[in-house]
Amino acid sequence: MDKELVINYQEFELSNLPDAADRELMQKAVEAADGAYAPYSHFHVGAALRLADGTVVCGNNQENAAYPSGLCAERTAVFAASAQRPDVQVYETLAIVGRNEKGELCEASPCGACRQVLMEYEQRQKHPLRVLCYLKNGYVRVFPSVASLLPFSFDF
Repeated sequence: MDKELVINYQEFELSNLPDAADRELMQKAVEAADGAYAPYSHFHVGAALRLADGTVVCGNNQENAAYPSGLCAERTAVFAASAQRPDVQVYETLAIVGRNEKGELCEASPCGACRQVLMEYEQRQKHPLRVLCYLKNGYVRVFPSVASLLPFSFDF
């Protein structure tokens, strides 16, 4: 039996994101990318996570010569938020940007491992975690939840 999967998302120019808080979150992700440690891939990723109380926790990718000992920006941000603010149980929105070897902003999207980690946080909090991914030419893709990025996740 054939079935169809439909993934809902929106795209906006960064300057035209309807929510000023989302524009600010994207800017914080850009700033976080500047601090990435990426001497091997030269792909700097920044993530900014807005918690329910308005706190923003940033992360960036951290590479290591003993691959795969590094960590992606998304997980760095989520794990830091969980460690620093265990009292905040809802993560509202995660913004992600990439910066290429030339220092230009470029497309970034969570890898499979990050999607599964983000999905578990979304399931645990029983609240959607919106994801904003920077695209080429100043556009942003807005996913209403992690489930949109990982529709067939596993759960315990």
